[in-house]
Amino acid sequence: MSQINRQIQLASRPTGEPSVDNFKLVELPLPELAEGQVLVRNHYLSLDPYMRGRMNEGKSYAQPQPLDQVMIGGTAGEVVASRNDYFKVGDKVVGMGGWQEYQLVSAEQRGALQKVDTTHIPLSAYLGAVGMPGVTAWYGLVKIINPKAGETVVVSAASGAVGGAVGQLAKVRGARAVGLAGGPEKCRQVVEELGFDACIDYKQHRDLKSLSAALKAECPNGIDGYFENVGGMILDAVLLRANAFSRVAMCGMISGYNGEPIPMQYPQLILTNRMKIEGFIVSEHMDIWPEALKELGTLVATKKLKYRETVAEGIAAAPEAFLGLLKGKNFGKQLVKLI
Repeated sequence: MSQINRQIQLASRPTGEPSVDNFKLVELPLPELAEGQVLVRNHYLSLDPYMRGRMNEGKSYAQPQPLDQVMIGGTAGEVVASRNDYFKVGDKVVGMGGWQEYQLVSAEQRGALQKVDTTHIPLSAYLGAVGMPGVTAWYGLVKIINPKAGETVVVSAASGAVGGAVGQLAKVRGARAVGLAGGPEKCRQVVEELGFDACIDYKQHRDLKSLSAALKAECPNGIDGYFENVGGMILDAVLLRANAFSRVAMCGMISGYNGEPIPMQYPQLILTNRMKIEGFIVSEHMDIWPEALKELGTLVATKKLKYRETVAEGIAAAPEAFLGLLKGKNFGKQLVKLI
């Protein structure tokens, strides 16, 4: 076992679009374990869009990422040393270990690590379809959109870890699932691999009129539910096609993550259509996680919920992979393999 822990820290706060210069790779010696502590060798690091917001200093729903400290992030790995009776060497665990190869957890950090069973579910899936992205999809769809059989649900960023799960969970409930993704290859995979009824390549529609017409063609009965990951023109186009009493789950607004304004052209449609629009942060709804994870785990274990992973190799590759995620270069869950 290496005696060095390599980690990525936030070196500076980005102004506008982030770059690799905002990060730094640091090597630190592994500490000796104290009584009650556990040392985890992280196998996978999760990269997620929310991390961009945490890099800013401004007020948000969570505290900013501190400078000169390891970047926050979900991890999945294996216990390699333990002085804690609950965790044994070899246990597979998930937690918020950050952008680093090793994670030291003390007994008083209750809930910091969760044991997982990899018999039927791959370890990496606990950072995607059976982890925070999957639960995010489940909450927004089930608790906010709550589709009925025969209704139409539209999902932006449909090829991502969250969006891909939303469409499949909607199909399980008898709804029609229509995705939006960037590029013909992503759209093809959203339909052929993930089972959506249709997918619109938003890159082929450069103005609101064109995108709205594409949505009308794929959603002839209008839109009853919309899972929002992007914002901007896509949200405007959805509002133009929304049915009365439609529901919108506001999960992310990636089009404004670098500080860009996101104006709405026709907010009056919210009133006209008596729409429900609700923003949510999945970590504020821990009470639903067991129910969500039970369904997600069963669907993944029985291969009824498909997911894709884009994997970067090694901790040093994390900044470039993260910047690629923000530009939509990934398909499915963006991971960094650390071992």
